[in-house]
Amino acid sequence: MDFEYSDRTRELQARVTAFMEAHIYPNEVTYHEQIDAGDTRWKPVPIIEELKAKAKEEGLWNLFLPESDRGAGLTNMEYAPLCEIMGRVNWGSEVFNCSAPDTGNMETLVRYASEENQRQWLDPLLEGEIRSAFAMTEPNVASSDATNIETKITRDGDDYVIDGHKWWTSGIGDPRCRILIVMGKTDPDAPTYSQQSMVLVPRDTPGIKVVRMLNVMGFDDAPHGHGEVIFENVRVPASNILLGEGRGFEIAQGRLGPGRIHHCMRIIGVAERALEMMCRRATQRTTWGMKLADRGITQERIAQARIEIEMCRLLVLKAAYMMDTVGNKEARQEIAMIKVAAPNMALKIIDHAMQLHGGGAMSQEFPLAYMWSRMRALRFADGPDEVHRQQIARLELRRHNYKMGVRG
Repeated sequence: MDFEYSDRTRELQARVTAFMEAHIYPNEVTYHEQIDAGDTRWKPVPIIEELKAKAKEEGLWNLFLPESDRGAGLTNMEYAPLCEIMGRVNWGSEVFNCSAPDTGNMETLVRYASEENQRQWLDPLLEGEIRSAFAMTEPNVASSDATNIETKITRDGDDYVIDGHKWWTSGIGDPRCRILIVMGKTDPDAPTYSQQSMVLVPRDTPGIKVVRMLNVMGFDDAPHGHGEVIFENVRVPASNILLGEGRGFEIAQGRLGPGRIHHCMRIIGVAERALEMMCRRATQRTTWGMKLADRGITQERIAQARIEIEMCRLLVLKAAYMMDTVGNKEARQEIAMIKVAAPNMALKIIDHAMQLHGGGAMSQEFPLAYMWSRMRALRFADGPDEVHRQQIARLELRRHNYKMGVRG
């Protein structure tokens, strides 16, 4: 296993870092000012649109899509360290057209959509002209077990009719959202993992009602946000089904593997930034006649942060390497491990950074409170810790020829 970055990756790391330093870090305050300006926060942010044009001009655009010639042609292993750099600012990846949920939706469209649907939806997404949303989680069932979902996708002649109640539909608040990928059941009587399907639903289809936008740990995540959505007699052409009826779980696994790599490397970028802030603060502040950096507890926390970041990065790179070489299925234990390890690692480091920043850490003076809330939320996104730990344990026990008991 060789984790040495390729020449192309190192060159892109330098270019993305230079772009971040020249254009993104200096505009963090501007970004928040522009969101707060006007009578609504649910609008495109001018500074992001301006920087998107610059990123496109510099060839720093659509760096993902490892299995397609529509992107930069990078492997997961090559793209992962770029995610880390972009993830240091919560809106950084959007500037490069590499932000969720669009990346996962574009990967889904590349792999599973018809040529017609690719022309209609994938092409404008790749150009950054529109945004998208993903609707799977439901408020009335435990959606950590996706077999529970109740949304109905019913064939009616040349159409499918969708009826259901979703929430945490990420991206639905963006006025540029034009297409949703919706997961529901086409055949509730089929075998457990063949009941679900995914279908493309244009945002302006009659019958879609956004009940409300949900706060995330007190933050609204504007301008994209996460909505509670009712689908009532929503009718779309049968050609909008992805891959075919009963293939929803197959699509989900193909979509979520790369997405978890992206999430976890961005998380490492957040943790690196929190550690930098911790070190800077520790060298600047004095209590009872001693710099915080000279106190044993501070040094212990800084050292442990460095250890845990390095361990987590290597685990994520191993997962990316396995996805590139043996495929998502063989890498599923590593993918589950990083999804548990990364946000928990970052939460601990951010928490210690907040302690060094005192009361200011809880306010908008520093990005730490928002960083912490995002990391806590990511322990739910793409499945809660408990689900991933269960999968890790089952795969481990299987190596010992243990047959799992029958589930009730």
